[in-house]
Amino acid sequence: MTPSGDLVTTAWVVDRTAPAAEHPLRRVQRPLPPLGPSGLLIDVHACGVCRTDLHLAEGDLPPHLPRCTPGHEIVGRVLAAGPQAQGFAPGSRVGAAWLAETCGTCPYCRSGRENLCPHSRYTGWDLHGGYAEHTVVDSRFAYRLPEGPPDEELAPLLCAGIIGYRALQRAELPPGGRLGIYGFGASAHLTAQLAIARGATVHVLTRAPAAQRLALGLGAASARGAYDAPPEPLDAAILFAPVGDLVPVALAALDRGGTLSVAGIHLTDIPPLVYQDHLFQERTLRSVTANTRADGSAYLAEAARHRPVVHVQRYPMSRADEALADLAADRMTGVGVLIAD
Repeated sequence: MTPSGDLVTTAWVVDRTAPAAEHPLRRVQRPLPPLGPSGLLIDVHACGVCRTDLHLAEGDLPPHLPRCTPGHEIVGRVLAAGPQAQGFAPGSRVGAAWLAETCGTCPYCRSGRENLCPHSRYTGWDLHGGYAEHTVVDSRFAYRLPEGPPDEELAPLLCAGIIGYRALQRAELPPGGRLGIYGFGASAHLTAQLAIARGATVHVLTRAPAAQRLALGLGAASARGAYDAPPEPLDAAILFAPVGDLVPVALAALDRGGTLSVAGIHLTDIPPLVYQDHLFQERTLRSVTANTRADGSAYLAEAARHRPVVHVQRYPMSRADEALADLAADRMTGVGVLIAD
């Protein structure tokens, strides 16, 4: 295929930043970028709806690309591949995730920490994403996906699953340990299953009764309110809810030597911590920044061995703005996925 600037697609763009209820997305016809030597032109079959997309649309994340198309949990088929796109051919099933590009030469990239690359770029923030009929991605940052599982079940694994995997690694949960999960949306419901498959006892702390019921149905040992104390001290905890007020709550719930991993790209301000209550006894507070491609490959392999139950709320691609509004209003249980019309 010869790259051409006159190729266009139907896509949603962030027309302005505003609350999701005010519908900041607009559906337009926009040009596709050139394919490039390692590029893949993808026919999008499904794209997960991530809270990061909501942060972008509402202005919590500063726009990096004017009128950007959100979406970074993309499942589709390759329509065309650049000459250096090894391992992909037209018709291949492919996934694209949040991490879209790194420099490959900085100290972070050279030491296996490409998620910290200062020159990194991201799908649906720096580059147009998957809220579209077609998109273009770099094959070096794409994933070959297996045949079999439905598109809508694979899509959430590409961010909700991968970032949950990294958050769990950062939490340093010991074998057979007690894990607290604060917030129970897309990433949390996949991460809980991963931890349970590894032998952990999982306690879920979330405000939504429907999410509490889902957690118990997936095997959590308990499900309580977000600000409640878990039934036992925690060896580790992960904060998925973008609520800084929960940081001291989760730290106080840790046993001695426990670790709190904060998974979100955006968090409201953290209130003052009391050293004796929140950090003493070698409690650790850690952030999570994006993921590496190694994280993605490792998680997808583990998910293939222990196939998670993906609680999907489906929307046609033509209703992407409605999906974001439902996410913002807590009307979404599990994970929202846009399906090609």
